[in-house]
Amino acid sequence: MRTPSIGIIGTGWVGASVAISVLQTGAAQEVILFDARDGLAEGEAMDLAQGAAFYPSATVRAGSLADMLGTQAIVITAGKGGAPGQSRLDLLKENLGILRGIALQLRDYQGIVVIVSNPIDVLVWDFTQTSGLPPERVIGTGTMLDTARLRQMLGQRLGLDPRSVHAQVVGEHGDSEVVLWSSAEVGGVPLRSWAGWLPADEAHIAHQVRRAAYEIIQRKGSTNHAIGLVTAHLLHGMLRDERRVLTVTRVQTGALGLLGVALSLPTVVGAAGAVQVLEPAMDAQEREALERSAQVLRAAIASAV
Repeated sequence: MRTPSIGIIGTGWVGASVAISVLQTGAAQEVILFDARDGLAEGEAMDLAQGAAFYPSATVRAGSLADMLGTQAIVITAGKGGAPGQSRLDLLKENLGILRGIALQLRDYQGIVVIVSNPIDVLVWDFTQTSGLPPERVIGTGTMLDTARLRQMLGQRLGLDPRSVHAQVVGEHGDSEVVLWSSAEVGGVPLRSWAGWLPADEAHIAHQVRRAAYEIIQRKGSTNHAIGLVTAHLLHGMLRDERRVLTVTRVQTGALGLLGVALSLPTVVGAAGAVQVLEPAMDAQEREALERSAQVLRAAIASAV
């Protein structure tokens, strides 16, 4: 199978981290970079290309949006990043305009669009409507990062490798996100049956996961490395058609009765995109929290129309 070509729109902190993570995983044979700021994409392409001896064979170059129409996937990281104290939804007005402009130029695109910019759920919804692309081909990284943060923190709490922890965050990639504690497990053992596990641990860790981005932004101004790794993981599996189950965001068309909203649920992701949304087991409290998260996002979508 030929390793595909990937375009990255936006080469700030996040776009650069996505690019280097994509190259290091061998997810792309060609990476094309674009940024609205003159010279930035070209400079990043030059810098990354000069490290070619240290990642699987690939070319990196700057290009236009038109150059990306032949790629298998386009990653969008363009837009304003969060400032200390800002929620992701606070970024809506400015980033919505930027992504609408991109969506209009990608109406005939035949590949998969992966959105990383925030507020990601609302942007996925609006991009899908504006571009006319089918819902399965407009994907947001969504709560993949929140899920990774949850597993890292649980691994630290339990003294285990995060890859041995199976737990998910669903809903908004933001303040209303929902941790599915009722189905969390380690090696087939329910987390709530784990020796020494306390109910207070759940509230504490959920708060840490929810606040993780704010804490990082307060200290360094941006979150970029972990989301770069998340995006490369998504692209690598997706374009190899590995059909991984990932907590990505897409426009929902009926799973768990959800309509008129884009949010994250565990989803089978392959070469055709986010093709099958799953309905995870959850208790009544989690189901109510997910519906509240959906309502938060519907209100944000309504404000953007």
